[in-house]
This record gives sequence, structure tokens and C-alpha cells, in this order.
Amino acid sequence: MVGAAIGGLLGLLWWGTGKWWPAAVAAAIVVAGDLVLTGMLHLDGLADSADGLLPHLDPERRLEVMRDHSVGAFGMAVGGIVILLRWAALESIRPSVLLLVGIWALSRGAMAVATRQVPYARANGGIASAFLAGPRARQSALLGGTVGFAAGVCCLTLWRLWPGLAVAGAEIVAGVCVLAFAKKRIGGFTGDVLGAVGVISETVALVVGAARW
Repeated sequence: MVGAAIGGLLGLLWWGTGKWWPAAVAAAIVVAGDLVLTGMLHLDGLADSADGLLPHLDPERRLEVMRDHSVGAFGMAVGGIVILLRWAALESIRPSVLLLVGIWALSRGAMAVATRQVPYARANGGIASAFLAGPRARQSALLGGTVGFAAGVCCLTLWRLWPGLAVAGAEIVAGVCVLAFAKKRIGGFTGDVLGAVGVISETVALVVGAARW
């Protein structure tokens, strides 16, 4: 629901700004709007994940680096590339509320499912451990993930049938790859990894949606 709401707001912003400004300016405003709505939380998670998961470090050191609030070279490079790709993809696609609702709902669904399908990496707890608490945490996560996936795929196929299915498939594969990489490097997920899953999967989906179908 949160992902669909954010996607809807961004879609309306995209549509509205596209009426008044060139596509490049409208795309930049949408990218900035996403950062404002999320408080840059997910982008920060992506940068921390890049700093911790990409260099040659042992698992314990990786987790320490990811907990550090400073941003290193890996985080800056990955963050910059992702922002550039999101802007370029949005600039080349005709504004669509359905497209962004679908992509953002799917990304939040992937985050929810990740909390139940991949172990939590920090033995001493962290911000993401809140998603694991409570007797109904598993059911809530799986229900939220299922709803997110269903809503996302529905909106994307309404946007454009075959391209929409391709976007949904690419987004899911991207999220799975990020999770698999994190599990290999640190043994599971953290709050930063969830943020990286969301941002990377959304970005891949936008890039696929911008293809010349």
C-alpha cells in the first residue's frame, strides 16, 4: 500500500510536470520527489550496502562499514549511477501513473517477502529487526508481499501488456539478485540491504520500461 501510494504520487507529479516542462526537467523533478517522499532512506541504504558488500572485506567488517553513516567511494559511485539511470529512463518514457504505481508496489512487496525468505544478518539486532518481531510477523510480511506483487503486476500489465510483464519480471529478478548477493557476502539481509533491494529493483524496472518496445 505504501509503495503504491508513493508510486501514485510520483506518477501524478510526473504527469503534471510533464505538462509544463520538457521531459528532462520533469524526470529530474520526479527523481527529486522520490528522494523527498522516502527521506532518502532507501538511497542511503543503497550507498551503505555498496560500501559494505562490494569491497573485499570479511563479513564482520562489512557489517561495521554498513553501520557507519559516512559514504565511501563505492556508495557514491553506485548512488550516482542509479540516480542517473532513473532520470534517463523517466526522461525517455511517456508519463504514466500506472507504471510508477506498479513498479513501486512491486519493490515494497519484494522488501516484505525478503524479511521472511532471507535470514537477518545482524546477531545483535538493528533497525530492520523490527520487521521480525511479533507472532504474526511472518503472515503480515507474506500477505504484504503478495498484495504488493499482485498490485504491481496488475498495474504494469494495464500500462502495457507484454512490456509490463517484462518490467515486472526484470524487477523481481533484480531484487532476488541483490538479496542473493547480500546473503553470500554477509549471510542475510539488513535494513540497508532492504533499501538497496527497493532502489535497484525500481531502477532496473524503469530501465526495462524505457526500452524501445
